[in-house]
Amino acid sequence: MSPQTPTDEPRVVVSPGRTVLGVGATETVGTYADRHGTKALVVASEQIFDIHGERILECLHDAGVETAVYDSVRPDPTVENVEAAFDLWSEEGCDVIVTLGGGSSIDTGKATGILATNEGGIRSFGVDKAGYEGVPNPIPPLIAVNTTAGTGSETTRTSVLSDESTSTKFIIVSENIVPDVAIEDPELTVSLPKSHTAFTGIDAFTHAIEAFTSVKSYSVTDNYARDAMDRIVDALPVAWSNGDDVEARTEMMIAQFKAGKAFGNSSVALIHGMARPLGAQLHIPHGLANGLILPYVVEFNQMAAPEKYAEVARILGVADEGESARVAARKASDGIEELCEDISLTGYLDEFGEVPSREEYLEVVPEMTQDAFDSGSPDNNPRKPTREELEELFVRVYDDALAPDSRRRS
Repeated sequence: MSPQTPTDEPRVVVSPGRTVLGVGATETVGTYADRHGTKALVVASEQIFDIHGERILECLHDAGVETAVYDSVRPDPTVENVEAAFDLWSEEGCDVIVTLGGGSSIDTGKATGILATNEGGIRSFGVDKAGYEGVPNPIPPLIAVNTTAGTGSETTRTSVLSDESTSTKFIIVSENIVPDVAIEDPELTVSLPKSHTAFTGIDAFTHAIEAFTSVKSYSVTDNYARDAMDRIVDALPVAWSNGDDVEARTEMMIAQFKAGKAFGNSSVALIHGMARPLGAQLHIPHGLANGLILPYVVEFNQMAAPEKYAEVARILGVADEGESARVAARKASDGIEELCEDISLTGYLDEFGEVPSREEYLEVVPEMTQDAFDSGSPDNNPRKPTREELEELFVRVYDDALAPDSRRRS
């Protein structure tokens, strides 16, 4: 599978209007907010706001920017989160959005901005209803202060939200929701617990590998993805085992930023298509869901893109340069499992998952399969699964990784 080039067809490369990267970058939030408005809606979860909120408000107030705070974002942000944040935006007369947190806060901020400048309920902008680029008007200025090293949402045209009325997730994709400023301060990620360092790190690796092997990949996104995977393989185990290592945290911040630019300008594929319904049904954090699914989809895909997966295997250090692409590609899934084991990924299911019995799980497999197809993400996969194959992948995830006595958990 040779990568496309922009000469095959015009490609739009989206990116935040400005990125501030490095220790102390947080101090610039007031300067940029002041350039864009006079009153900021600060969007965060309660937990993240308790840790970093005072510092952000101080920076904004010192710059003369007034604030209103919405700090009820959930880990998988909901339609109700967005509507409540928009109500506060309207009541307080805000004109700039500052998000504090990872993908949940950023995606909530993007969606709030959609409601501020467009007519209709937020569900109507999902790609399943409005298609891609289905947001007519640009959102208000958005400054994303990132506190995780995984989602890459501060770089993308995507917002992922949960519709609790149907127990599904939906995505909104539009150039009109890309943040104006991304603030990447690795010091803010030092507060991440080991669990979320693992979840967000595997999320970033999934973004990179899916962008790299997607049918929409091309030379620009491939280079972002390669660099992201290289950095993650070395830095994630260090950041996970020694969270105070600022150098490793910085490497992960750079890696997730590049992974975000990779998938934001290429695409995600089958792994994300499966992870959204799995996370919605089992209330599993998105990055954990990705990591549970990742080895099986890579094994399923490798024969369709052997050159790409051989490169992934070599980046992971489980294949040699002298091996043929077909032989090396078969080892990629093993390398991914080793990376997941290094950070004890499946060990977090007891605390962060609601794993049903096998019988209960099998009952929702057809629904999850349909939701995965409906997302459109499997269309970007190098190997297109049949319905039967996709259901079998969901069952294998349960038997091999989710069940309490499964191989990866024991």
